Amino acid sequence: MPKKYLKYLLVILSPLAVLYSAIISFRNFLFNKGIFREQIVKAKIISVGNLTVGGSGKTPTVIYILKLLKKNDINVGVLSRGYGRNSKGFKLVSDGNKLLLSVSESGDEIVQVAEECKVPAAVAEKRILGAKRLIAETGVKAIVLDDAYQHRWIARDLNILVFDQRFLMKRNSIEQKVLPLGRMRESFSSINRADIILINRKFYEKRQLANNFRELMVGKKVFFSNYASSGLIDVKNQHFYSINEFEGQKSLVVCGIARPFSFLKILEDSKINIQNRMLFQDHKEYNIKEIQQIRKKFYETNSFSVITTEKDFVKLKEFTKELDDIDIYYLKIELQIENADEFNKEILNVIN
Repeated sequence: MPKKYLKYLLVILSPLAVLYSAIISFRNFLFNKGIFREQIVKAKIISVGNLTVGGSGKTPTVIYILKLLKKNDINVGVLSRGYGRNSKGFKLVSDGNKLLLSVSESGDEIVQVAEECKVPAAVAEKRILGAKRLIAETGVKAIVLDDAYQHRWIARDLNILVFDQRFLMKRNSIEQKVLPLGRMRESFSSINRADIILINRKFYEKRQLANNFRELMVGKKVFFSNYASSGLIDVKNQHFYSINEFEGQKSLVVCGIARPFSFLKILEDSKINIQNRMLFQDHKEYNIKEIQQIRKKFYETNSFSVITTEKDFVKLKEFTKELDDIDIYYLKIELQIENADEFNKEILNVIN
């Protein structure tokens, strides 16, 4: 956006950002003073959230924690609001063995988590009701709340705050202002509610934090994480391929995720030709019209394959019949945590 227009936008949005910030601060004040009360449920609660809108790496963190707890024989489930779903109220998405609802009824992220971790999963706007129903219907002893840092009505035993390192590096950027001016749901002062801070560098090199951020995190347990790509998986038959096998090939990149920089970077670093791209908004719900657009773009660009994300895969696989003549692969990534033994110990200590 040209600078001359940016300054006008700042003038328009700044009062709204001040109002929004005041409302959020007052709400937090009511919780801090006990006027608004958190409710306890009959399960251990681990919350994973962030201070920004989209793209910090909450879902891979949720998956990591669920797998850790399941590996340690803890009966764990996951609860999400179910962003982007076309249903309302409490819905049991998975009983831990099979999916019970479609992606459109559940939301893409919870389906991705449920399928990969094979744990009971549910969605509910009201987390307290959702947690009680999930406990009653599945008998889980622990629940991981996805994207719940701002949802303070339910008491939690551990509050994990995830940051995208790239976002923290944007010093004095307008993105570091609260909504609607920037990308922040709350100001940085809300870091004080976190028990653990996880800084996700994704596929980028580790960077030194600015002094103002280090000061805000004093006394907190701070960990760094990154993504590792284990390869590409065929959407149709789940066959695994090394990412090196795609080196030099021209692919059509299709994704609907927030902040796709890291996804594009790992493909580019792997020497895959990703000049042809179709980038949609976060939580994109594909329809037949867009599937036809993907087909048209694929053949027009003479691409070797379509490469997408795992989050998009759970939605695109519903169109395997329409895309049966196109090879589609999704990038499989795993979260790696520095000092993983210490991080794991923090999680398990809360449960045990």
